[in-house]
Amino acid sequence: MPRNKSGYRVALPMKGRIQKLIAASGFCSRRSAEVLISEGRVTVNGRLATLGDSADTDSDVIKVDGKALSPEKKVYIALNKPSGYECSLESTTGKPLVTDIVKVQERVFPVGRLDVDSRGLLLLTNDGDFANGLIHPSSSITKEYSVTVDGHVTDEQVQTLRAGVLLDGTLTRQCRIDVLKRGKTVTLLKFVLHEGRKRQIRRMLESLGFRVMDIVREKLGPLTLAGLKSGKWRTLAPEEVESLLAASRKPD
Repeated sequence: MPRNKSGYRVALPMKGRIQKLIAASGFCSRRSAEVLISEGRVTVNGRLATLGDSADTDSDVIKVDGKALSPEKKVYIALNKPSGYECSLESTTGKPLVTDIVKVQERVFPVGRLDVDSRGLLLLTNDGDFANGLIHPSSSITKEYSVTVDGHVTDEQVQTLRAGVLLDGTLTRQCRIDVLKRGKTVTLLKFVLHEGRKRQIRRMLESLGFRVMDIVREKLGPLTLAGLKSGKWRTLAPEEVESLLAASRKPD
């Protein structure tokens, strides 16, 4: 795999589908690139691109919204996300964005999402292929959360959650749930998931009548929050990037 002197992957002239080349440039994920193409915002040599088109970055000029793609150094960041920040590139609620915290020259985007009220480990990058490898439905990477629940969650209810609950007409995948602390009014649970549906943990517990008070993502694959205070971030070492990719490819 091509690398620059810092050990990170770099975008080199390459051939392939337009969405793959956009993702490889660090502009956005492959899925987002497909949306851009469908919306008519991508051109190749001045011609409107369509899904299925291919190009060669060594000889073709690919533009998004009229701006030519330019390869960037690949950046991989771990952030301990505080509550109150959106995991998007444009605010939908008026709240600040996680990208406001991370001060880098490159245009980075969140890998997956934590909802506004959730906290903890979040990755940001400009490497669309890396992001897609971690969030794709076929990914085997595990995500570990500490969840504070308003109420007394029984063993029977925990087992129901483990087995899967119906969300949007589909059962959630079986998951690991440990009871860390149980009281009359509050229960502390650890969730270990292999999928990442929108607001999944909150909705799973809401299906049983519980309100989530706090969610902290503490681990993503082999990566943890160790040494990273709330609101702080750091650049991942090359070996950490490789270990995350390896973890996403492991079978369940």
